[in-house]
Amino acid sequence: MTITPFDPVVLPAACLTTTWLPVAARSEGGAWSLPLAALRGSSDGPCLVVLAGVHGDEYEGVEAIARLCTELDPAALRGTLLMVPICNPPAYAAAQRNSAVDGLNLARVFPGNPDGTLTERIAHVLTTQVIRHADLVVDLHSGGVAYDLPTLVGYLHDEGEMGRRSLAAARAFGAPVLWGHPLPIPAGRSISAAQELGIPWLYTEASGGGYARPADVACYARGVVNLLRHLGMLDGAPDAPAPAHHLVGDGNLDTVIDAPVGGYFRAAVALLDDVDAGQPLGHLYDPFGARLATVSAPCPGVVILLRRVHRVHAGEGLVHLTQRMR
Repeated sequence: MTITPFDPVVLPAACLTTTWLPVAARSEGGAWSLPLAALRGSSDGPCLVVLAGVHGDEYEGVEAIARLCTELDPAALRGTLLMVPICNPPAYAAAQRNSAVDGLNLARVFPGNPDGTLTERIAHVLTTQVIRHADLVVDLHSGGVAYDLPTLVGYLHDEGEMGRRSLAAARAFGAPVLWGHPLPIPAGRSISAAQELGIPWLYTEASGGGYARPADVACYARGVVNLLRHLGMLDGAPDAPAPAHHLVGDGNLDTVIDAPVGGYFRAAVALLDDVDAGQPLGHLYDPFGARLATVSAPCPGVVILLRRVHRVHAGEGLVHLTQRMR
């Protein structure tokens, strides 16, 4: 199908415009498309892009964007706010992390492929139709069904201009945990697509669990408003408390500590605990309560991710460790 380029410049001023970005034809007829909320202010200014629902079992960003659509006044805005509340409709419809159509993880295929599978085409549309317009990108995530993370904002940890802008935006967002990631950023993410385009970026994580905690939705919605103020798109200063934790690490949650055997996992630590090398992180049990294995910390660190689903197959991720900012 032919994709008509989206151009926010033609949007009416001081107005909320809701529309759908076509992606690909559906096998049963009609088209796969992405919902887009575009708020163009009464005067020119920066463009903030907010993404959510990249994984179909993460709801905090979906609800936060819906709240922002009803609460923000476009007439008070300078510049343009582009928000995609459901970036992965096939995964969202199935309430699962990956696409129910091609099985791919949208957060691993950016910048996408216009001639690829559905997930790759979605990434291409998001990159070329939305992200490329941004002066700042924030991608709202959470732990989904399987994992638990603290409420955090991730940023580029680098001494260059993009790193300084990313850290300043992260502080303005106001999450209780800052997590900085040095270069190189793992490929395939929305934030790596932004990085390649020279656009500063942030992303968030929260507890998840297949539902959205009101406190996390409020944090995300307030964080976007704080970014609008930080960018000069809204009057006022960001309402951002100092973070309780400042961490640094590669942020690659594909490289977590895996289960050596299948079983029932019970963690022996909590999120944001400091652990020593060799300290038990959790244990795996058989159906009769016999301990099958103990998973220990390979190095000192801070617990940033824990598996939430107790049933574990061999090779599935259990824990991720990072470091405190020195």
